[in-house]
Amino acid sequence: MDRLETRELAYFVAVAEELNFNRAAQRLGIAQPPLSRAIKQLERRLGVTLLERTSRKVVLTAAGRTLLHEGRRALDGMTAVVLRTQRAGRTDPKLVLVTKAAGDGGLLPEILAAYEGEPDAIAVDVLFCGFGEQAALLRGGHADVGLLHGSPDLSGLDTEDLLVERQIVVLPARHRLASRTAVTLADLDGEIMPRWAGLPRGDAEGPEVHDAAQLMHLLAVGRAIVVLPESARGYLGGDLVGLPILDAPPSTMMIAWPEQSRSPALAAFVRTATTVAARRGSPPVSLPWRETSATDPVDR
Repeated sequence: MDRLETRELAYFVAVAEELNFNRAAQRLGIAQPPLSRAIKQLERRLGVTLLERTSRKVVLTAAGRTLLHEGRRALDGMTAVVLRTQRAGRTDPKLVLVTKAAGDGGLLPEILAAYEGEPDAIAVDVLFCGFGEQAALLRGGHADVGLLHGSPDLSGLDTEDLLVERQIVVLPARHRLASRTAVTLADLDGEIMPRWAGLPRGDAEGPEVHDAAQLMHLLAVGRAIVVLPESARGYLGGDLVGLPILDAPPSTMMIAWPEQSRSPALAAFVRTATTVAARRGSPPVSLPWRETSATDPVDR
């Protein structure tokens, strides 16, 4: 069988995401009939049915769900190839680091200062993003290295744990729990929690949050409370209170980078970050629900 073309994957992903040929055609800027023909031709070439079509709806088959997952990754990979190649060809090479606002555990200034003294160091651009976007930006080639918390989709990435912190609940100063010195998870039952954009919904039923400004606004007006790493305490205003959660699992901040990276500058940055984190007195800890890699990025 011939290799799939990027155009074919882009066509299929659009249809699979929209589950509507007309909307997918509008999104792609093409007419609907040639799009339908292209998908039928793709099914014939693969020898499988990707979409079940009725007069009312389009449904993905098991094969279609697999191609959607793998196709997204392939298209992201092609974008990453272009962006990384363009950055590698610059006369003033830079390392792009992505993190969310207040998501560095207080380590970033010290990491950047220490990195400047590394022989392989290059300039670092810091890209601030919304919640849950770091992994996708790394896979898509928009960034070279990132700082992130929690358990996002880490496929295609290598990671090292940097900082393990206890968790706190952040709530308005007028909240019923604000006078406490500490709380338990049971104390938070029934409270509205935000949903993090780009991450699994879990049990949260509150509004979807994309960035720190939106989160702070929801907290300030009393529409939600939130569980955050303890390092976030330093960013709280006077109208918010941070209380330790006695029985919450620890939160881990990690550094992540694309698999099979061969950049000496990136390897130096990862080494610097782990050294700085160890000096802070919170050595990397492997938590039971996530495997980590201790492999230097230039040797993988």
